[in-house]
Amino acid sequence: QVQLVESGGGLVQAGGSLRLSCTASGNIFSISDVGWYRQAPGKQRELVAAVTSGGSTEYAESVEGRFTISRDNAKNTVYLQMNSLKPEDTAAYSCNARLPLGGLRNEYYWGRGTQVTVSS
Repeated sequence: QVQLVESGGGLVQAGGSLRLSCTASGNIFSISDVGWYRQAPGKQRELVAAVTSGGSTEYAESVEGRFTISRDNAKNTVYLQMNSLKPEDTAAYSCNARLPLGGLRNEYYWGRGTQVTVSS
């Protein structure tokens, strides 16, 4: 079992910055990939950024060059540094952790999310 808690959301003006945190507890050593997702009203949930246990990263085109995902294993935390924020970044942001079970089977765990609102 893994528990994830997000923090760091809030209200900022366009061009500002926020740093989101996703802190894990439980069976943390089994975690493989961790991703940040977001969902805006009326839109599908989308992957914003992801980091593997080996440190490889992936970003959505809409945030490349502005967002940075990082992993601090000593603190059991994954961060999402968001710079040059735009109103279209407004969404509920959630983190997700993948735990491989063997073969092609996986377990996924979600945090409750944190709201990011960017004003124009």
